[in-house]
Amino acid sequence: MNVKGLDYAALAIAIIGAINWGLIGLFQLDLVAFLFGNMNLFSRIIYAIVGVCGLYLISLFVRGNKMKEA
Repeated sequence: MNVKGLDYAALAIAIIGAINWGLIGLFQLDLVAFLFGNMNLFSRIIYAIVGVCGLYLISLFVRGNKMKEA
């Protein structure tokens, strides 16, 4: 997978995570816990993947700012 594909995959996962946080804030509905169980191993892995994708997307901003400067 090239970097652009990884960027899009990470962005899609982060957006899904943001939608989940919106559902928690608006309706007190944790979709991950609803679908996969409350803090079992699988749901913890999903939360970790969303977090890692969010951290990875920081590099998108850094790369974007470098392109603007060039």
